Amino acid sequence: MNKSIQITAAAVAATLLAGGGFWLGQKQAIAQPPAANAPTAQKKILYYRNPMGLPDTSPSPKKDAMGMDYVPVFAGEDNGSVAGDDKGRIVFYRNPMGLPDTSPVPKKDAMGMDYIAVHESEVSGPNFVRISPEKIQRLGVKTTAASRQELSRSVRAVGKLEVDERAIVTVSPRFEGWIEKLPVSAVGDRVGRGQVLFEAYSPDIYAAQQEYQLAVQGAATLASASSDARQGVSRLTESSLLRLKQWEVPADEIARLQKGGEPRRTVTYRAPTSGIVLEKMAVQGSRFMPGEALFKIADLSRVWLQLDVAEQDLANAKEGNAVKVTLDAYPGETFSGKVDFVYPTLNTETRTAKVRVALANPGNRLKPGLYAQAELSGQSTGKVLTVPDSAIIDSGKRQIVLIALGEGRFETREVKLGLRDKGFVAVQSGLGEGEQVVVSANFLIDAESNLKAAISGMSSAADKPAPTASAAHESTGHGG
Repeated sequence: MNKSIQITAAAVAATLLAGGGFWLGQKQAIAQPPAANAPTAQKKILYYRNPMGLPDTSPSPKKDAMGMDYVPVFAGEDNGSVAGDDKGRIVFYRNPMGLPDTSPVPKKDAMGMDYIAVHESEVSGPNFVRISPEKIQRLGVKTTAASRQELSRSVRAVGKLEVDERAIVTVSPRFEGWIEKLPVSAVGDRVGRGQVLFEAYSPDIYAAQQEYQLAVQGAATLASASSDARQGVSRLTESSLLRLKQWEVPADEIARLQKGGEPRRTVTYRAPTSGIVLEKMAVQGSRFMPGEALFKIADLSRVWLQLDVAEQDLANAKEGNAVKVTLDAYPGETFSGKVDFVYPTLNTETRTAKVRVALANPGNRLKPGLYAQAELSGQSTGKVLTVPDSAIIDSGKRQIVLIALGEGRFETREVKLGLRDKGFVAVQSGLGEGEQVVVSANFLIDAESNLKAAISGMSSAADKPAPTASAAHESTGHGG
């Protein structure tokens, strides 16, 4: 009896010992992860996915509604494919509504829809190119994000400074005479209003003064004569004064005669305006005829800039628009003006129109005849999506940009452009805000893409079977 009890106790002890060893081994196995998974701890965590397999991700650790931890997804594990799927790993995520917006990690749009994964096999073709990091570094590839900013359409044009036509005065005496004194004797002299230009002898003016003097004396002698005689003398006096006024004899000279002054042999001609003598035809001692131009005087305190503006830019050339002007004669200086007038006709040969800009000219620094460059400011467009000018590859028929997708992948995408301003161009369609565009070495990358497309086309043509003799014979269209 005792012997059977001992045997039973030994069996139970052996069973407990075996069971304890089993559970101890299991505990050790659980405590120590497999050696194959050891490198996982060194991999970068891309994001965290829902533990129940729902289409929900998070960039940081979190729990679901049931308190379960989200599962980390390591670099190299998220290939976005299932068993037997050869799409390759996920390169980026695109907008579910087809908008030009991508993301390197899973995200949702404004409506809560998940971005769609784009696999490696889906970014291959003539619009995609991949370049090694070493080559990217050698090419000096630089990228920048498409951003929104305010642009204004400005127009640049060239032109020449001219004299304000409304400030030009021509000195043309209404009488015949000979110039005896010429104080203003050189082109470029500055004259003031009322300054003596010349003194001339005019037989007609001298005779009219004598006639007036005789008429005044006759009126005094015939004071007691008949009314007809007095009226005749009065008419002679008035006609003499009228002729002097019509010949533009100075008013002070006529007043002197009326006060009993003696007739003068010469008459003084004064400047009708202030300005600069642009032309001088008068020569001392020369004779001039009525209406002959002797001087041309212009007020240069304001000048005109005549611009040639292309017809596609005329919408921004409106009267009153501000204009910034620079001249080679004064490097680094900017002069301000306004559009004064837009001429109503177009030059059909150059397809340009004249636009006149009025410029203040203190100190007469702006010389008529100088060439100038002008920038006409336009209305602001508000904030629009823009990229640098260097990001655009213009083939003439279309404009494209290169989108950097990461890891040496680039996409060639056609865009529709708007106005340009200060080194930037507005993108109306084909690009999303925040997308990285190539701004340096993009032509080299585009050349690389074209070369690969050409090689691919040659390879596909080489893979096609050669036509048989009968097929070739039929393709010529000739019968047997």
